[in-house]
Parts: sequence; structure tokens; C-alpha cells
Amino acid sequence: MRDSLNFNIFSRLKIFYSNSKHVMSVSYKPDVDTFRKTIKVVLLGTLLLGAIAFIISLIIGFIA
Repeated sequence: MRDSLNFNIFSRLKIFYSNSKHVMSVSYKPDVDTFRKTIKVVLLGTLLLGAIAFIISLIIGFIA
């Protein structure tokens, strides 16, 4: 049973490596404009989520 477990882990790692290589081969480097837009959207989303979490923590703090 132990040998089959090791084989299973190694075969899964091999498949993961193969899939990772495929993703890297089909992906592309974005141009500067696309990268800046992506950064803006990610930062805006992070700030929005943080603000919502802060407001919820304040409300819970007042209730408790």
C-alpha cells in the first residue's frame, strides 16, 4: 500500500509539472497598458474589500 501511495504522489507531481509547463507555454507577457489596468483593478478590489471588512469589524465592535 505504501508503494502505491508514493507512486500516486509522484505521478500527480509529474502531471502537475506537465500542466504547469503547458500553461507557461501558452501564456504571454502583457503590455504595459494592460499591466497597469490590471494593477489598478486589483488594488481597487483590495481596498474595497478591506473597507468593507473594516466597516463590518466596527459594527461588530459597537454591538459587542
